[in-house]
Amino acid sequence: MSRILLIGGHGKVALLLEPLLVERGHHVTAVIRNSDHEREVAATGAVPLVADIETFDTDQLENLVAGNDVVVWSAGAGGGNPDRTHAVDRDAAIRSIDAAAGAGVRRYVMVSYFGAGPDHGVSPDSSFFPYAEAKAAADAHLRKSGLDYTIVAPSGLTLEAPTGRIDTAAEASGSVSRADVAAVIAVAIDDDSTIGRTIRFNSGDVPIAQAIAG
Repeated sequence: MSRILLIGGHGKVALLLEPLLVERGHHVTAVIRNSDHEREVAATGAVPLVADIETFDTDQLENLVAGNDVVVWSAGAGGGNPDRTHAVDRDAAIRSIDAAAGAGVRRYVMVSYFGAGPDHGVSPDSSFFPYAEAKAAADAHLRKSGLDYTIVAPSGLTLEAPTGRIDTAAEASGSVSRADVAAVIAVAIDDDSTIGRTIRFNSGDVPIAQAIAG
């Protein structure tokens, strides 16, 4: 059993991930910003913890992550506001990485997206540009952190039922259900062969555990 701190615990992927982790025997603390969401998170088997990671400095975040074995970043500003996108998806994410390192929490799983990186190709005129830049910066910081990281990079998210199968060989982004993304994260946490890797994937035909095994 691992003690897992899931940041962004009320997100659509997170709410699907929490029961999977609990079923695997992990203790899950789900960080949420809004206390109104505590009951919904608790129903998954996770322990809700109200904290505003956007305003927490690195020391506060270090206290938050201390005592856990794994940090999962599944938070996001939700787009629409470039300043909040930078504050959450870039700055708070980077602080959480530094906090994990400072607290000695070695394992860190970042939820990113398929095309993330310095060569993301998003036009500066696009409303998606701040998010693309923020994720590129956060992912790069994680890769240089020395932590035992895995970057989970799904393609376009859908609300379709889980298939339990993905495609990690595709060169172009397609789509994948949020439920399958949650399953990928759950499997990756328990599979040390995913450490130091970025796993890009679409929906596909290969069972998840087999598809992501190193």
